[in-house]
Amino acid sequence: MKINGNFDNMVPSYLFAEIAKRVNQYTQSNPDKDVIRLGIGDVTLPLAPVVVDAMIKGAEELGKKESFKGYPDYEGYAFLREAISNYYRGHGVTVDAHEIFVSDGAKSDCGNIGDIFAMDNTVLVTDPVYPVYVDTNLMAGRRIIYADSNEANGFSAMPDENQQADIIYLCSPNNPTGSVYTREQLKKWVDYANKQDAVILFDAAYEAFITEDLPRSIFEIEGARTCAIEFCSLSKTAGFTGTRCGYTIIPKELERDGKNLHKLWYRRQATKFNGVSWPVQCGAAAVFTEQGQKEIKENIVYYQANARIIASALEDLGIWYTGGTNSPYIWLKCPNGMKSWEFFDLLLTKANVVGTPGAGFGKNGEGYFRLTAFGDKAGTEEAVARIKNVLK
Repeated sequence: MKINGNFDNMVPSYLFAEIAKRVNQYTQSNPDKDVIRLGIGDVTLPLAPVVVDAMIKGAEELGKKESFKGYPDYEGYAFLREAISNYYRGHGVTVDAHEIFVSDGAKSDCGNIGDIFAMDNTVLVTDPVYPVYVDTNLMAGRRIIYADSNEANGFSAMPDENQQADIIYLCSPNNPTGSVYTREQLKKWVDYANKQDAVILFDAAYEAFITEDLPRSIFEIEGARTCAIEFCSLSKTAGFTGTRCGYTIIPKELERDGKNLHKLWYRRQATKFNGVSWPVQCGAAAVFTEQGQKEIKENIVYYQANARIIASALEDLGIWYTGGTNSPYIWLKCPNGMKSWEFFDLLLTKANVVGTPGAGFGKNGEGYFRLTAFGDKAGTEEAVARIKNVLK
């Protein structure tokens, strides 16, 4: 037998696994140090009370014969898909419940969606890039090309009409840079994809953090229904990082190569995925109730306040940054011309603060650094005080 040789084309260690290894080595050697983690984008606030109540009720129903549930529908229960559809309608976007597939998170679907595409397709990603987009396609042996995001374009890469692509990954609000595409910018991407007969894979996992008049969904853009698939997640929106729930939207009219992509994805899911548990789907539906929206927004406001604390400190230090306003991520330029991992080591050893080296997100990330607003307020305040003390 043989192993998939495409793994040889990947970096040996996943970015966040490498960070964890370095931090663990440091803490083992310095057990007395209090390390504050503003690196990996995990949430810290608990689930909203209305969500917990719905999950408890769902779990109790599984303990009674008359309300017991077995395997869920492959595309998710109708009540949750209707709730998601109504959420989009509340933002002026029409998405039919039958176009929604409930999943265990956007990360899984962003990687697994490749199952319905040929291996010889060319994949276009923006650089810096969320590693999953690159790694999953390297595993499949696809060719990957890059569109440059940098300070000159506000870390919002735009399409090159002379560049041929078949699959296009876009993330807005962006992970890692925190930048957000305008409607005019997304329209250019949509027009490019339709002209190229390409498909945009749009990651909207952070849409709930948008506070300005910017698009939260690719389907706000004319022409997107004939070229785009959207992924979203409740991980950052509602704290579901530990319970796992997200959804993917594939318009029923979306076709390529004479095939309907909605039908292909359903076929894939029916074969490889047995759905999200009943209690989790009950909790997810509670997110989209009036009370659920009120409670999760309180958590989002808390994280947004953390982002302002970080941003204010960077302004005081005269450090260039982007993000933070419509995103939980702050993307900063390493001071004094430092490299990304060099700055990582400085913050870890001198300030006992963990961030994410921009170099781990691609060549355009070198010299930049990502901090997240997902810590608790006291920890965030202490972290920026330490950073200011080291860099002043």
